[in-house]
Amino acid sequence: MERYIEKFIRYLEIEKNYSQHTILNYRLDLEDFRNFLGETALESVDYLALRKYLARLKEKNLTNRTVNRHLSSLRSFFRFLTREGLIKTNPILILSSPKQEKHLPSFLTEEEVTKLIDAVIPKDERGFRDRAILETFYSTGIRISELAGLTRENIDFIGGVIKVMGKGRKERMVPIGDKALLALRDYLGKRKKDADAIFLNKSAKAITTRGIRNVVSKYIRLAGIKQGVSPHTLRHSFATHLLNRGADLRSVQELLGHANLSSTQIYTHLTTDRLKSVYDKAHPRA
Repeated sequence: MERYIEKFIRYLEIEKNYSQHTILNYRLDLEDFRNFLGETALESVDYLALRKYLARLKEKNLTNRTVNRHLSSLRSFFRFLTREGLIKTNPILILSSPKQEKHLPSFLTEEEVTKLIDAVIPKDERGFRDRAILETFYSTGIRISELAGLTRENIDFIGGVIKVMGKGRKERMVPIGDKALLALRDYLGKRKKDADAIFLNKSAKAITTRGIRNVVSKYIRLAGIKQGVSPHTLRHSFATHLLNRGADLRSVQELLGHANLSSTQIYTHLTTDRLKSVYDKAHPRA
């Protein structure tokens, strides 16, 4: 099975142009399946074997979301093998996935976002950097990995847009607000090291996603914001606030870099209060 996995991984790298993070997840899922099969040949895998594997995943007390990720990797793998003629039939076609739990993303109010950003009092280079990180994060709604990967050439200060390298190495243009641009100018003006990367750590190297998480978490604590808030909450807040102020779902989808509208639709559940307010004002018998 090892050679089949390597063929599939090369396909993901060369033809699908997936990120190394995504490819690593595929590899780990497939190696877990290979360990489950043991000496069983891949050509002998049938529906019953897959059901047994599914049962083993559930025995590990994994969430349905994680189980579905494993199955999604297998579906892509078997689809590739069938298309390439490496196996005759696709045994996973009739295997159903566990029902996905729906978790509504947490978000901050506009007042809480202001409180979070104002918790940064820039006095030195690091303070100006942290302010720029929070302003840019909330202004654009980009992913943490996209924020960490920003370079000077990605930012158009005149046009007010940034170029982002998203999932699957797909580029997209995202607007950025004046306050975030001002914070970026202030930070770059204070920065001692000349480097291509925008955000640098204390070693004057490009900041990591973990570094950004630490920055956001630090000011969430300093601002005294409610428990259960993660750095990713800023991205959720960005989307929710846009929808609350009348942005259409398709535009928010493009700004977030979601491949499917279904990924963006979860935010519509968060705007019920706004819809009720509009209804109360507009409907003659509300």
